[in-house]
Formats: sequence, structure tokens, C-alpha cells
Amino acid sequence: MVQQEDTIVYSLGSGCGLEDVEEGKIYAGTVQGFANFGTFVQLNARLKGLVHKSNILGRHEEKEQIFVKVINIRNNGNIDLAEVTPTVFRLENVTRQAKVTGLGDLASRVGRDVTLETIVAQIKQTSGPTIFTLVDATGSGNAAAFVEAGVRAYPEVELGDSVFVVGEVMRRQNQLQIEVSAMERLSGEDAQRVHDRIEEALDARSEPEEIPLLIESEAMEQLRPEMRKVAKRIRRAVFEAQPIILRHHADADGISAAVAVEQAVVSLIKEEGNDLDTAYYLFKRSPSKAPFYEIEDITRDLDFALKDNVRFGQKMPLIVLMDNGSTEEDIPAMKVARVYDLPIIVVDHHHPDAVVDDYLVAHVNPYHVGADFGITAGMLGTEVARLIFPGVSDRIKHFPAVAAVGDRSEAPERQRYLDLIADDYTEDECKDIALALDYEQFWLRFNDGREIVKDLLNVDGERDLQDRFVNLLVDEANAAIEDQMSASMPHVTEEILANGAHLFRIDVEIFAHRFTFPPPGKTSGEIHDRLCQQHPGEPVVTLGFGPDFAVLRSRGVMMNIPQMVRELHEEIKGGGISGGGHLVVGSIKFVEGMREEALASLVEKIGRVPVETSLPEHSEE
Repeated sequence: MVQQEDTIVYSLGSGCGLEDVEEGKIYAGTVQGFANFGTFVQLNARLKGLVHKSNILGRHEEKEQIFVKVINIRNNGNIDLAEVTPTVFRLENVTRQAKVTGLGDLASRVGRDVTLETIVAQIKQTSGPTIFTLVDATGSGNAAAFVEAGVRAYPEVELGDSVFVVGEVMRRQNQLQIEVSAMERLSGEDAQRVHDRIEEALDARSEPEEIPLLIESEAMEQLRPEMRKVAKRIRRAVFEAQPIILRHHADADGISAAVAVEQAVVSLIKEEGNDLDTAYYLFKRSPSKAPFYEIEDITRDLDFALKDNVRFGQKMPLIVLMDNGSTEEDIPAMKVARVYDLPIIVVDHHHPDAVVDDYLVAHVNPYHVGADFGITAGMLGTEVARLIFPGVSDRIKHFPAVAAVGDRSEAPERQRYLDLIADDYTEDECKDIALALDYEQFWLRFNDGREIVKDLLNVDGERDLQDRFVNLLVDEANAAIEDQMSASMPHVTEEILANGAHLFRIDVEIFAHRFTFPPPGKTSGEIHDRLCQQHPGEPVVTLGFGPDFAVLRSRGVMMNIPQMVRELHEEIKGGGISGGGHLVVGSIKFVEGMREEALASLVEKIGRVPVETSLPEHSEE
């Protein structure tokens, strides 16, 4: 069948349907497959027809372009085709904007065919179908495409592609799923149009609501724009089905901050219509061994992320650091993250080093607005969580008070958060919860203990369970502390420094129980509390040390520990000095053979800093 010159060949756009096909016209198609009776030809993502074997002019291979004439459109929608071979022709595109259904509207379309224009957020190959996680302006959802058990469907479609999808909405295990009948990878202007529309909508959806803080706080009001930026980036990750890894300091403050955000993120994921399994693989909370994001942390996170990317087609994650992430100690890990373009955001209250911001998408820190570590990570994390998902507020509003007493904040916000929950929790009860968290996290080591921690913080409203569990752990923790103090206090030595401060030393490696609660840092803090009570109104520094570390606790001594660490690093060659923390509470590491020189230089520096001359007798760190 030879055509004359000026033959028009039509190319159907992705939005075209059966109503756009006309008998007698010639169309460009793609060979889809073969049967004994003929060849199947795809006219676009939605439409295909059959060329009977009597109407085939040559041998073909799958995905080969072919020109076909429509000879009949049957009542059931089947299209009969015949191959043609025009020698001279003009290609004419047929475009039609199909009625597109939003992923957020699938619940009302169960059992019906839908047309979608989406972006591919994840591609997971199962032993059966290929599961595509799709994202559009209204939500996200899963689409199952099957060609053969364990064989990748639509291999030309990649992560991040804009696609046109046709399929039937089904309910599988109480979850909505699209059974794909056709999927087409968009390109050129079509792809850009879909991408731009979805991008604009996601940006608008990700914008947090304007809600007031739980309390009045001038510092946190000034931090509001950056908190909104953090919340928006986390919301955007949820809407884009981007995994989130949250790393936090393993104490009551860090746990409170992280669990607040965890509850907000999980709630937002569920509101998107996803199940609990989705929340578990899209969000991971991990306590850090050190009070900073160390190389071991990024190595583990990167290892998991790359495996999930290969095995499950997941995007690379967003990294969220809470109660850490602000200091030079974090930079080596951040450099590794930069190699893989992993975005990092930080919510922290440690004294920040300016160079860190070069590696961050956003950074909430009270020092940026002239405040200090008295604004705890738990306070900041709770307010960020409320911006992520306001509906979580009642479940987490007591977290800032727990964080404040656990971290011994002296900021005015401490009392305001305590007043906020006075009808539900006393200050002593908040202290007990903080101690229980510290105690339980010690035994969890560096597992998240997600459900255990939820019970300790009473996330699910089981107050009786919380009281019984907290009381048990507090009794155990206090007994362990008293046992540790009995072993340690007799070996504390004292000296008066040049600035008049009392310096107390204790070798917590030799004169304290090892590998049990409380660990060296908390042991030093407990010793410090007792010494402060014995010297009311006087400046006190407690130095707990081991073979290659020292922990500092102070009251009334105006140190800058991060600055002292930098100076010691430069002055003691071969000392391997590192560390940091808050200005007056922190830790230092060194090589064991240089311990005496490192400690002597550290003590000399402490003796030169100013001290407060009038301290309230109840003053703490």
C-alpha cells in the first residue's frame, strides 16, 4: 500500500483519547508486542491497536516505529490497523489536554480509570510488579505496573521524570493504588510544563501555617523566619516522598526536640494517606554517640541511603540535625554529605561556628539572635514541629518543659513553658521524665527506642502508664547515681584557681563504675551539683577526666570552651585536641600520652577567665 505525496501522518499527544482517533487517517505508532494473529501497536500512552497479520508489510521488533492506518474503531474501543509505508509525508502533532485527576482525589475514583500527570519519586521493583511512587500538585500515591514477575516495567522511566499515566484506581490492603495500563515518559515542553506546575504547587503546599508560639519569647520570635524555613523544607520532603534522617544528641533535650519533629512528620505522612510502613521507611530517627554529627554517623546514614536508593529506588535523604550540628566538629561529616548532595538542616543551641553555615540549607540557633543555650533544642524543636503539623501541638506541648529542666536552662522561657503545662505536670515531674529519658537512652545505647520513648513522653495519652514507667526508671536511675557518687566523691580533689574559682577534679575512669549508668559526662554533672551545694554563691568548675577525654561543668566561670579547644589544638602539637559544646559546659578529647599537658593547659586557661562575683545560691550550670 503505497501512499501519494503530501500524505499527513498524525502523532497523538499523551493527552489524546479514543475520541481523537479517526478512521481512515494514518498515525505514527510504536510496536508493543506480537501475537499469532498480528502485531500490537501503541499509538500513545493510552491507546493501542492491532495490525492483523494479513495487514503487516514487513518484519518488526519491539519499540520500532511504524506507520499505521486506522481501518476500524469497534464499539468496544478496539482499534483495527493496517501498516502503511508513506514515502513522502508531513508529520502533524495532535494535542489535547486530557482531564487529569489529582493524586489527592483518588479516594473518590476507586474502580474507575484515571489520567495522571506526575513526577516519579520512587521506583521499587518487587518479585511481582514494579511500584512507582508518584507525586503531583495534590498529593502522592503508588502505581503498580506489571509486565512479568520481577521484571522492571517501563525501564525508560527514571527517578525524577515527569510521566503521563493511565490506570484504574484500586484498593489494596486498605491502601489506594493505581493499576497502570499505560505510562509515558514526558519530554521537552510537556515535561517542563508538568514539572513547573507541580513545583509551584508543592512550594505553596509546603509553606507552614501562621500560628503563634506556645509562649511569649522575643528570641524565638526573631528565630521564627528560620524556623519556618526548616519546617517548610521538612514538609516539602514529605510531599516529595524524600526520606528524612534525623540525628540528635542522646539526652533528654535532644530526644525531646527530635521526637517532637518525629510526631509531626509521621502525622503529616499519615494525613497524606500513607500507612505506618511508609512513615517508617521515609523517616528515621537516630541518636548520635557524640554531641555532633561525626564521621561514623554520616557513614552509616550514607550506607543505608545508597542501599535504599539501589534496592528500593528511593531518593537520597534530607539530613536533619537537632541538638547538634553547629560546630566545626560537624564539618568533616558535612563534607561527606556534600559529595552526595545531601541537604542538611540544623536546629541546635550549641555555640555556632560561622563556617558551618556554608554546608547548611537552614540553621536555627538562638546565638544568631543574641540569645544563648538557655533556649534549648527541645523548645526549638517543639515549635518547629508545630509549624510542620499544627495538629500535633497538644501531644508535645510539655516537651519544652522537660527539655528545659533536663538541660538546666536558666532562660525565662523555662518558667513560661512550665507554666503552660502546670495543670498537667509539675516541675519535679518534668525533671523525673528527663531523668527517665537519660536513663533509658543509656540502655538503648544508640537505638531510637521509638515506642519506649513515646511512652516515657506520654505521646499517646497513656498517663498512668507513663507515671508507672517513669517512677520505676527514676528509682533505678537515682539508685545508680547514688552508688556512683559513693564511689566517686571521696576521690575528688580541690584547688583554688588564680581567678578565685574552685576547681574540682575527678578521674572518672579510675574512681567511677564503668560501662554503667551514669556515664562519665553525667557522673561529672552529678558531682558538680553536689559541689555547688557545698559552695553556695561561689564560682565552681568540675573537671571529670579519663585517659583521653575531659568533661567540664561550671557555675559562675565565664569560659568559652569552643575557643579554648581551638587554642589548645594550636598550642599543643601532637595533642590531638578536639571537642566543644556550650560556652561553659562541654567536653575535650586528646591523645592519651598528652593527657597531663592537655589538662594542665586547660586548667591554666580556666584560671585566667573572669568569674561572676555575686551568684544566687541556687544557681546551676
